[in-house]
Amino acid sequence: MKTAGALIAVTAAAIALASGTAAGGAAAPEDMALVPAGPPAAFFVPGGSGVPAAGADRGASADVPAFLIDRRPVTRRQFAEFLRRRPEWSRSRVAAVLADAHYLEDWASDFDAGARVPPDAPVTRVSWFAANAYCQWRGKELPTVDQWERAAAGDGKDTAATRDRILRWYSQPATEPLGVVGRGAPNAYGVYDLHGLIWEWTLDFNSTLISTDSRDPGGKDDPLFCGSGSLGAVDPSDYATFMRYALRNSLRASYTTSRLGFRCAAEPDRP
Repeated sequence: MKTAGALIAVTAAAIALASGTAAGGAAAPEDMALVPAGPPAAFFVPGGSGVPAAGADRGASADVPAFLIDRRPVTRRQFAEFLRRRPEWSRSRVAAVLADAHYLEDWASDFDAGARVPPDAPVTRVSWFAANAYCQWRGKELPTVDQWERAAAGDGKDTAATRDRILRWYSQPATEPLGVVGRGAPNAYGVYDLHGLIWEWTLDFNSTLISTDSRDPGGKDDPLFCGSGSLGAVDPSDYATFMRYALRNSLRASYTTSRLGFRCAAEPDRP
């Protein structure tokens, strides 16, 4: 089965929590926050221009329309509710083409995430297909690569401190299983855990790391992308910029891992 998809993970930092209303004056839900105009749960993100990771040193920019994105990654508790409502995605019933053999393998049973990991820890061991199905069930969708990067980039006002914090995190090995979501401070837009907790699936195909041919980001293909890894880049000089917003790696849509989760996004008028 062929599909489009991508995963981006990890960057930016924490400042004050934004709040307010979404486009058109509609009140944002409790798990959303208003991001004021400027450089780019769910929360409201203003439209505008952002610099994609791989184009940062060349001044390339991409316009990203306003959007909503979950404040926090989807949790094990939330995913268990989805499985009870959509049992075809449970561990024993999911189609083999939609998830690999490790799908939800750390769960106690089809609908019980078990007690070893807190219920409000991010759900992992989920395929792109399962993540996409969850977001659709919630009336949302996975964020695109550009949306994820725009949210993770923050407002650009505390770049040096953000860089130092992330590099300190990289230098310290993990000492415990995944913690609960939202434990740290949010970034400037009220979003938690965009870096330092898990990798995250994104919706669309991205060709930054593909050198065999040229692909349309909106086209169909087998490979997806995930954060915290690297392949050969089309332009080797892009490698350093992968430390800015995200680290990407090539994955297939059925792939799962203990550090790969997701969050959802939505249009501003349909949170």
